Amino acid sequence: MKEKFPVITGAESFFLKGNDIGLLLSHGFMGTPQSVQYIGEKLFHLGYTVCAPRLKGHGTHYKDLEKSSYQDWLLDLEINYKLLKETCSSIFVIGQSMGGTLALWMAKKYKDINGLVLINAALNVPNYEKWIGKTMPKYIHESEPDIKQENVYEITYNKVPIKSINQLQLLMEKTPEFLQAITNPTVCFKSAEDHVVPPENTDFIYQHISSIHKKVITLHNSYHVASMDNDKDNIVKYTHQFIQKTLEEKAVEL
Repeated sequence: MKEKFPVITGAESFFLKGNDIGLLLSHGFMGTPQSVQYIGEKLFHLGYTVCAPRLKGHGTHYKDLEKSSYQDWLLDLEINYKLLKETCSSIFVIGQSMGGTLALWMAKKYKDINGLVLINAALNVPNYEKWIGKTMPKYIHESEPDIKQENVYEITYNKVPIKSINQLQLLMEKTPEFLQAITNPTVCFKSAEDHVVPPENTDFIYQHISSIHKKVITLHNSYHVASMDNDKDNIVKYTHQFIQKTLEEKAVEL
């Protein structure tokens, strides 16, 4: 789909060239790369190559979002995954909320992804469930981002198209069907208090993926948008540890 509105300042994709370990970062539904910029820059300073694409319809206008589909969002990640593959020997996919859901879809298709980092990955959003199968109203008022830390501003929309909610729901509905096929090493971050995606979503993913190397880390001082919240440095620290350990174990296996 072709967007009609300009990109909001600060919502742009970013690419930071580091070593040959590539990190593909995906923001969530209604979010932008700004929501993963902090952790992306911190991981870049640890040496990694970081790519955070802006998904179609995000970071412009909610009318652009209305015309995009979950297939568009997956394609955006696939294009940037292939871009990273050109220069990186190892690739990890990191996703916040819906970005974590998309990361699982990427792992289903690309078995050579070295590992997944899921941050409050979404399988259901209770606040949206009443809109399942509905076509009206066209636009719904969206509440403020779920962030515990004060004075944090996330670029997002104040309205959400019901068509886009339906796309998100389709994506989430289909995800449990293939979880058993996921074997990539995975670390799952979940906020103990999340007002958007219940923490049980992470528990379900952890229990149903077939990965031998998998771990859940609970964040006790963040709400849903944990990549921008009080625990963001812990996410960076444990993600770095996970990547290094995963690659060390792969080297031993070889």
